[in-house]
Amino acid sequence: MNHFFLPEAEPVDVSLRGFARAHSGLVELHENPLFVTAADSHPGRRVGIVSGGGSGHEPMHAGFVGRGMLDAAVPGRIFASPHNRQVYEASRAVARDEGVLHIVKNYTGDRINFGIAAERLRADGIEVRRVLVDDDLATESDQTATGRRGTGATVIIEKLLGGAADTGLGLGELAEAGGAFRRASRSIAVAGRAQTSPSRGGEAFALGDEEVEYGVGIHGERAAETITRPPFEELTERMTAQVLAALPDTGDGVILLVNGLGATTLLELYAVYEQVCEVLEKRGVRVAGQLVGTYVPALDMSGFSLTMTAVQPDWLAWWQAPSRTPAFPSLPRS
Repeated sequence: MNHFFLPEAEPVDVSLRGFARAHSGLVELHENPLFVTAADSHPGRRVGIVSGGGSGHEPMHAGFVGRGMLDAAVPGRIFASPHNRQVYEASRAVARDEGVLHIVKNYTGDRINFGIAAERLRADGIEVRRVLVDDDLATESDQTATGRRGTGATVIIEKLLGGAADTGLGLGELAEAGGAFRRASRSIAVAGRAQTSPSRGGEAFALGDEEVEYGVGIHGERAAETITRPPFEELTERMTAQVLAALPDTGDGVILLVNGLGATTLLELYAVYEQVCEVLEKRGVRVAGQLVGTYVPALDMSGFSLTMTAVQPDWLAWWQAPSRTPAFPSLPRS
């Protein structure tokens, strides 16, 4: 094995205990079933916000629980959906007067389990709406049954919706805003080395020294194409152009996320950010908000993703609104 896990323990359970111990002033851990809630949410919220999905993508989602972002996060096992009972109990724990909003990445298991939980919540008289994140351009194809996967845009959408919820918006307003954020967000990812398989060790798939997987998924899914590694400037320009071409009007600028996939250094990620910004400047697109770092990894994959959200002017106040979570940084106001 290549990972440092206790061999006799479930790594997600042990890791979350350590996470909750390290951030005891910000989050509370619930173990039966497993979920994390914010120790301190904004008192003006009328809606609880819940997200979740498979583990192996830390700090998403538990790292974004806290004031200004999520009220609860529901972790599954590594690269596996959480059980619907986890989603149900977490939602009940944080539902407000107007109900609960689910932020769900577009994967079959997540859709099914959040859907079952929503049905149970409605049977209890708790209103539920869903924002389905589907930003991954690599799976925008008629051959992909579920459509675009949910990837890096999840972080941006969780921050925007958290800021909006703290202003007192209702469930319908938040769901409508979340739909607008979703439609305005697209991503693409590349990898130069696969993640280590948590079950058997070794790389999950093989790439040659001069190859990259163009359009890789955050669970280590192979891309539609493996390409010869292009020069750095050519690769970043191709990715930037592809994402821009898929966005609606970018006249008010974009929020740009340069995200590491687990084994990519900040030295590399800031170089990517610089190159992408140069491409955007040449095309007359303003970076209205930015985030650089490892926020949605695929365990220890070597690679990075680009996410852009074409913003509307009133969204920036929600992006820049204060938040206090274990992992989301303080953002400077422009």
